[in-house]
Amino acid sequence: MEARFNLFENEVAVKFVKRLGAASRPIEESSLPHATQELVKLRASQINGCGFCTDMHSKDAAHAGETSVRLNLVAAWREANVFTEAERAALALTEEGTRIADAHAGVSEETWAQVRKHYNDEEIGALISLVATINAYNRLNVIAGTPAGDYRPGMFG
Repeated sequence: MEARFNLFENEVAVKFVKRLGAASRPIEESSLPHATQELVKLRASQINGCGFCTDMHSKDAAHAGETSVRLNLVAAWREANVFTEAERAALALTEEGTRIADAHAGVSEETWAQVRKHYNDEEIGALISLVATINAYNRLNVIAGTPAGDYRPGMFG
């Protein structure tokens, strides 16, 4: 598959993605667990049908030590017993925040209560920002038709 538009060779897109990456640094440097960050990025990417980001975040998570069992069950996390209650709250927020147009209420009070129970204010700020950021990356890559499969951990770092 070939991209319909190469984001990596377009001056405007490259500048935008660099700034989006810089905006992501506070999330990466926060106390939100790295494993949770990767699960959130993977789940949003699956929902949005972003093959490029799904490829990237599953490989980055595996490279960081995440198990194949957990990675394979992210799409079915509600039925899986391999995620902590905190991770389940983050995944629920990810789904509701990603599918925001599908629900008139946006994020449910039940999900918000679980997020509040398991995360402090710094982590919640990082989690909300992460959901917004990964959704932006997904949209860039889906619209441009960026192909999946060739990503190698660290290739953008």
